[in-house]
Order: sequence, then structure tokens, then C-alpha cells
Amino acid sequence: MAVILDGRTFANEICEELKSEVQKLAKKPKLAVILAGNNPASQIYVKNKQKKAEYIGFESVVISLPSDVTEENLLEHIYILNEDDDINGILVQLPLPAGINQQRIIEAIEPVKDCDGFTSYNFGRLALGYKPYVYPCTPKGIIKLIEHYNIQTEGFNAVVIGRSNIAGKPISMLLQQKNATVTIAHSYTKNLKELAKTADILISAIGRPDFIKGDFIKENAVIIDVGINRTDSGIKGDVDFNGCLNKAAYITPVPGGIGPMTIAMLMENTLELYKIQRSFKN
Repeated sequence: MAVILDGRTFANEICEELKSEVQKLAKKPKLAVILAGNNPASQIYVKNKQKKAEYIGFESVVISLPSDVTEENLLEHIYILNEDDDINGILVQLPLPAGINQQRIIEAIEPVKDCDGFTSYNFGRLALGYKPYVYPCTPKGIIKLIEHYNIQTEGFNAVVIGRSNIAGKPISMLLQQKNATVTIAHSYTKNLKELAKTADILISAIGRPDFIKGDFIKENAVIIDVGINRTDSGIKGDVDFNGCLNKAAYITPVPGGIGPMTIAMLMENTLELYKIQRSFKN
């Protein structure tokens, strides 16, 4: 039976360490979250992020904007936050309402306040193998969890299913930096099941509940499930957890795996940006 990669417990440990560090600071880091529209899932995510930030000791502010907010108005809010020295991290909750250019909004964030690591400056440095101000939260959380369980990556075959800028692309880059041989699969990939069965490390970020069955994976593979899918029977991952549990060597649960790690990395990124900004003033 697979070892379950307990992201929730490890994320809590990380947040306790962050809380201890923040308690020693005279001035607390401040995180600003922009929430545009009334997407129920986004509202839950933002509430969870704000609660975790306040638990750690950060100041936090949520700017809630209506679904019909214009792109220019949204940009104005970001420009104001960029100029506010009290704001250390800016996060725009995705997805944005229809009609708004998502990348234009992300690009407006000052890279040194980009706690998601999505601006072309931070993403480009990652792609080139250089250190960005911060790494994207979900891929960073995956790597931290792998390292925490001493899982080998060097020389291993990794298959990443999904090529989004949020998860698939950046995790493939980080795995390459850890000397894995990486293949990215997507909706146009032929013979996906056969490809998946070659993976020593299989990462799924496609948003299709229970898509990865036991016959998709090889014996003793490491299975990382990034999917968070809301179904009538509750939240499910991309991976058929019970169907893969006895075949994999390691597996992440949903919920309780990568989700908590992502939020913990957002908190860690905010503190890192705070330190970088303070170093500019010294």
C-alpha cells in the first residue's frame, strides 16, 4: 500500500514556523488579495488564504470587486497597491470575469510583489533556470512535499498531465532542475495511458475527477494529484485514489495533499517578498 503524502500536516508545520518568525518582526508583512466577481469557489479560496495569513500574523486586505468591473478599473487597483509600501504581496484570485485579459492583469503586478510568481519576470527567470523572486505556489509546494518525504527525482521519468502556467509548465521546469526527465502531456497527447505508465513520478493537473485509474500507473510510481474538482459527492482529485492506492509507492490525497501546501507556499512567498523589499531599503 502506498505511503500517503500528508500535505496538510506538513503545511501546518511550515505555517507554524512562519508564525514563529513573524512574531519576531517589528513590522508585519501585508498581503493584498483582489477578488473580482462572485465565483463561489474563489470566495472560499480567498477566505481560506485570508484566515491563514491572519493566523500566521500577517496583515491582510481583500479588495472585492463586482463581476462587471472593467479591466482599467482592475488595473488601477493594482497600480495603487504597487505604490503602497505597506503592501508586500499582491494576489489576484483567478479566474477573472469574462472579458478581462488575465495576463495583462498579472503583468501589471510589480514582480517583487508577485506572491503567486506568475509575472513574466518571475516565470521567465524560472524558465531560464535562474532564481525568481518567488516560485509559483503549487509547483513549489509539490517540490517541498517530495523533498520532505525524501523521494528521489534524479534520473527518474516524470510525466506531467496538464500544461497550464499555474501548475503543469512550472512543475515540469522545477522537476528538470532536479534532474528528472520530464514529459508534458495534454489534451492532444496520443496514447496517454501508455505514456502515463512509463512515469516514475506522475503529476496530474487537468481538472477531471477520477481520470487517472489504477491501470494508468506503473507499480511503485509516485502519484501527485493537483486536481480539485467539485462534484455532487464532494471534492475529488484527478486521481482515482482508492484505485491507485495499492499500486503506487506514494500518493497525495484530495483534499489534504497539494491544496494545503499551495496556501502554505503563498504565505512563505509573502514573507520572502517582505524580506526582499526590506533589503532594498537597507
